[in-house]
Parts: sequence; C-alpha cells; structure tokens
Amino acid sequence: MYSLAELHAQLAAFRAKLAEATEHTNRAVELLDEARETIVTAFEQAEPWLPPQLALAEERLRQDAGRLAAADDLVSGYQARL
Repeated sequence: MYSLAELHAQLAAFRAKLAEATEHTNRAVELLDEARETIVTAFEQAEPWLPPQLALAEERLRQDAGRLAAADDLVSGYQARL
C-alpha cells in the first residue's frame, strides 16, 4: 500500500502523462485541420472532395481529447480530496 506522499507522487505522474497525451491528441487534430486546408486549397473548387476518413479521424481524436480531460478532472478531484 502506498503512503499518502507516494500516492500523491503517483497521481502527479499520471496527470503528467495525461497532459502529454492531451498535447499529442490536440496536435493530431491540428494536423488534420492543416490537411483539410491543404486539400481544399489544392482543389480550389466550391465543393472539394475530402476523404471520409478525415472527418472520422478528427471526431475520434476530439472524443479522445474529451476523455483525457475528463480523466484529468477525476484524478485532480481525487488528488485534492487526499
């Protein structure tokens, strides 16, 4: 069993990894947005074709970002109550 100090340290390390995962997820969303802009600009037409996977990937990444934020909120709240 962990001491209180060890538990705080473990939770802090976990939250740091959550923050890192969130940064990577947000960067992936930015890259998808850049890809979309590049595709639209390259075609320069009123209704450019975009791969359907692009929207699906963005939606999943945004869901992942939401889950990571929720996990961080839960861990933060738990840590505050210790």
